[in-house]
Amino acid sequence: MRRITRIATVGIASAALALSATACGGKKSSDTPSTDGTKAAASAAIAYDIGGRGDQSFNDAAYAGLKKAETDLKIKGAEAEPTDGEGEADKVQRLTELARKGNNPVIGVGFSYAPAIKKVAPKFPNTTFGIIDDTSVTGANIANLVFNEEQGSYLAGVAAAKVSKTGTVGFIGGVEVPLIKKFEAGFTQGVKDTNPNAKVLSAYLTQPPNFDGFSKPDLGKAAAQGQLDAGGADVVYAAAGLAGSGAIEAAAAKGKWAIGVDSDQYNQAGLAKYKDAILTSVTKDVSDSVFDLIKSVQDGKPATGEIRYGLDKDGVGLADSNPKYKEMTDVVAAVEKAKADIIAKKITVKTAP
Repeated sequence: MRRITRIATVGIASAALALSATACGGKKSSDTPSTDGTKAAASAAIAYDIGGRGDQSFNDAAYAGLKKAETDLKIKGAEAEPTDGEGEADKVQRLTELARKGNNPVIGVGFSYAPAIKKVAPKFPNTTFGIIDDTSVTGANIANLVFNEEQGSYLAGVAAAKVSKTGTVGFIGGVEVPLIKKFEAGFTQGVKDTNPNAKVLSAYLTQPPNFDGFSKPDLGKAAAQGQLDAGGADVVYAAAGLAGSGAIEAAAAKGKWAIGVDSDQYNQAGLAKYKDAILTSVTKDVSDSVFDLIKSVQDGKPATGEIRYGLDKDGVGLADSNPKYKEMTDVVAAVEKAKADIIAKKITVKTAP
């Protein structure tokens, strides 16, 4: 099994590369235009989703891809943060400013950028726009970076069912949108295929248009406490961005298992004091998707259209960083068998509950 551990810490961008700019409509951004009349270095930009950089999950995975591109491709990186309660106009302004400054590609981290990219991309036909987790908006200069989240979640369901002693496990979704329903569907199917008698408790933190369920750890903590206490769950899987850290905290406090998401959360510095409770994490190789798109542009062959990452390409998976997980040889064997069966198409994982 591939172990995804690149996203071990959340760094701070070099002061030489970071410039504060509110024009992007966010809390902070960085860009590196030329100031001495010479040709500016090639640059690429990412605009973060709700929760921003430091979420120990989705946004930090995108940041890792940008940093890898800075190191390996010698490009300049630009970042733009979201603001609380922002609307579509803010995202349009943010992407427009990043494109105007010559960044190529410009990548929106999350499906919420779809309407803004639909408006902005046609105005900059020579700039490649990437969007993660969305296929609804397409265009000649748009790359849709998408994942088979349900496949990785299925493996998490297998692991959860195997380690559960109560026969009850919990799923917590940040916001009830189709993307997060994929996580729930795969997880539930994996649990039930492994133990038909198991019970899966499902809860969503908020309903759209309220997206606080991706950014407020207290919501995740409260939901997990409810599943652990009243519900009797002894494993909790949260697909909730920054809010998921609250679920991990709650599980650790109760001496129960948590399953992380997007990044290998066992290795996240911000979650270090809870790491022993993080059984595994469903990983999405957002880092490589960002890097690959940047490299395609730098190579003069910008990728466009749907670019999908699944188990067959190690685009999703289950991390095995926790030594306790690796010691559970029966669990590991069951997960590996499920992975092989999905890749061989012996198992078709549902994308909706």
